[in-house]
Amino acid sequence: MPVDLKVPSVGESITEVFIGTWLKHEGEAVEKDEPLVEVETDKATLEVPASVSGVLTEVLKQDGDSAEVGEIIARIEEGVAPGGGADDTKEAAPPPESGPDRGAPAASDAASAPPEPARADGAGGPIVMPAAQRLLDEHDLAAGEVPASGPGGRLLKEDVQRFVAERERRAAERGRVPEPTLDGASQVAYERQEEAVPMSPLRRRIAERLVEAQHTAALLTTFNEVDMSAVMALRKEYRDAFEARYQVRLGFMSFFVKAAIDALKRFPQLNAEIRDDKVVYKNYYDIGVAVSSKKGLVVPVVRNAERLSFAELESVIGDFGKRAGDNKLTPEELQGGTFTISNGGVFGSLMSTPIVNPPQSGVLGMHSIQERPVAIAGQVEIRPMMYLALTYDHRIVDGREAVTFLKRIKEAIESPARMLLEV
Repeated sequence: MPVDLKVPSVGESITEVFIGTWLKHEGEAVEKDEPLVEVETDKATLEVPASVSGVLTEVLKQDGDSAEVGEIIARIEEGVAPGGGADDTKEAAPPPESGPDRGAPAASDAASAPPEPARADGAGGPIVMPAAQRLLDEHDLAAGEVPASGPGGRLLKEDVQRFVAERERRAAERGRVPEPTLDGASQVAYERQEEAVPMSPLRRRIAERLVEAQHTAALLTTFNEVDMSAVMALRKEYRDAFEARYQVRLGFMSFFVKAAIDALKRFPQLNAEIRDDKVVYKNYYDIGVAVSSKKGLVVPVVRNAERLSFAELESVIGDFGKRAGDNKLTPEELQGGTFTISNGGVFGSLMSTPIVNPPQSGVLGMHSIQERPVAIAGQVEIRPMMYLALTYDHRIVDGREAVTFLKRIKEAIESPARMLLEV
């Protein structure tokens, strides 16, 4: 019997999702708990599994469509094999005995039987899936015109889409007018095309947050540069031993998280937020670390970062980066945060002005490390230098505090022992 696939609850405040990518197509067999479709929220991408085993018979929402929590997005025919009949593992029923009352099924049995996909051209034609039939009707096509690629000879929606796209492409080719060139030859006219693609929930949410930050906060950015020689030397000396003991690579981000926490303890305004007409100071440090995903930049949060060691920080951040690439981050991991660190240097950025993530009051921007000539004790030396940027909310953070905060991070990175001795 048909089983509805509904959008599950994906978060306390989330009522709408966008359909991302269907991992299965109409006519394909599915197993219980097998991922069928990716749905996107304004915070993460999640997979929706099949609730039963059977065949995906109808897809009601296409890629990019919006759907509300609880809405039906597909149907699965439970216990049906891809060929269209019952599960092959079940013993076939014996043929009906002859008799006056057994020549046809009872009316109640016929009414309760699940509807099967239509078969074109009688018993010998392809089995047409419901979505494919709608497209055939829409484009005035017969099922026999379209090659079927689905299991058991099923005609899928994708088959009709490919056929229509190829037909339109050939029509466009025939309609092109050759343009003369300077040497008298002819060439096919260049086609100017546009494609309107709906914004993903993540991109829409990013846009809303960025505009909100610009409209509600008084944002300023201050800059400094830091000599990375000491941290790079420390990493080189202890890298192999660190990795052997903790099974994780020692990177730069853990140093900057530690340095930021050290500075935040001295300047609590940058770890605070404005709530109504009050400034809320926090005695914990949930550090958001911006990482790249297929859908855009996301900011998972390292909870209670002040309690974590260098190895624990590297492990958590590395796990965030891996799962962000696989769209496996949960909405809960992307919520909250008291301060954010963004590393544009991994993309080659030399300098930028990061935007605060509301309701936070500060964000630290890291950038590329470049060897540059600097004056050291009256001598010009070549050092690995990085520009740092701190964007802050001037409503609760004064310029003096922001500049001194960034200077403290510079001092901690250039003398890493400060973070251990807290001097």
